Amino acid sequence: MEDLHLFKESSNYKYLLHTYISYKPLTSRFIFHLAQCVLLFCPYYIIKYCIFIALVYLSQSFQTLAMWQKLQLFYQGIRENGDRRTEHWLLVYSPVPITCIFMCYLIIMWAGPKIMANRQPVNLKPILIPYNFAMVCLSAYMFYEFTASFWLARYSLLCQPVDYSVSPLAMRMACVCWWFYFSKVIDLIDTIFFILKKKNSQLTFIHTDHHATMIFTGWAGVKYVAGGQSFLTGLINSLVHVGMYLYLRRHLTSLQLLQFFTVTLHTTYNLCAGGDIPDSVDVVILVYSVNVIALFSRFYYHSYVAKKNAKAT
Repeated sequence: MEDLHLFKESSNYKYLLHTYISYKPLTSRFIFHLAQCVLLFCPYYIIKYCIFIALVYLSQSFQTLAMWQKLQLFYQGIRENGDRRTEHWLLVYSPVPITCIFMCYLIIMWAGPKIMANRQPVNLKPILIPYNFAMVCLSAYMFYEFTASFWLARYSLLCQPVDYSVSPLAMRMACVCWWFYFSKVIDLIDTIFFILKKKNSQLTFIHTDHHATMIFTGWAGVKYVAGGQSFLTGLINSLVHVGMYLYLRRHLTSLQLLQFFTVTLHTTYNLCAGGDIPDSVDVVILVYSVNVIALFSRFYYHSYVAKKNAKAT
C-alpha cells in the first residue's frame, strides 16, 4: 500500500505515465490517451492506481515486442541485403537452413559415439573409395574454375572488388563460389565416417571448429561477396583438398598452415590498402585465418614436433 500512498500524493499523473510508458505503438495510442483521461479525471485513487500499474506492465510488454521487432528487422536485413544473383540458390537465402544442418551435425557428434560404443566398426571401404574419388574430382573442378574465372576476368590478386553483374564471367565466378560453399556442407560427412569407423580420436575441437566456421563463412561469402578477392581462399583450399582426399596426410597440416598464412597476408594487405571490399569482410576472414593458424599450429606441434622430440630422448 506504500506504492498507492505515493501514487495518491502525486498530482501529475500524466508525468508519471510518461515516466513509465516509454514505448507507444501507433495502434495503441487511443488506449493510452483514454487511460490518461481516466487517470486525470477519475476521483477514485484505487482505480487510477490499478490502471496505472496495468499500463506499466503493458509498456514492458511493448518494450519486449519492440525488441522482437528489432530482431525481425535484423533477420530481414540478413536475408534481403545479399547478392541478388545468388539469393535463390540452394542454402543461400536464409541462414536458418545451414544453421539447422549444423545443429544436426552437433547432435550426431554427441550421439554417434554413444550409439557406436557397443558396436563393431563399420567397413566403409566400398563407400570411401568412390566418395574420395568424387571429392577429388569436385575439388579439382573448383580449382580449375577458380583459376579460369580469375584469369579470364583479369582479376587482380590484390584488392579485387566483387563483380555483381550477370555477365558470363561474373556468374561463372559466383557459381564456383557456391560449389565451394556446398562442398563444405558435404565435408560434414567426414565426421559421420569417423564415428562409424569408431575413430573418435579424430572428433577433436579443431575438427568441429574447422567444419563449423567453414560452412558459415562459406555461406556468408556466397550470400554477400560471391567473387572478388575472396576467390583466393577458395582456389588454394580446393587445391589443398585435392591432396587431402588423395590421402597425402603426411604433408596435409603443413599445406593447411601454408594456406592460411597466405590468406592472412593477402587479407591483411587488402585491409590496410583499403580497397572496394567492405572492411567487415576482410576482418572476418582475418580473424578466421588467425584462429585456424593458432589451432593447426598447436595440433602440428603436439602431433609431430613433440612426438619427434620424445622419440629422440
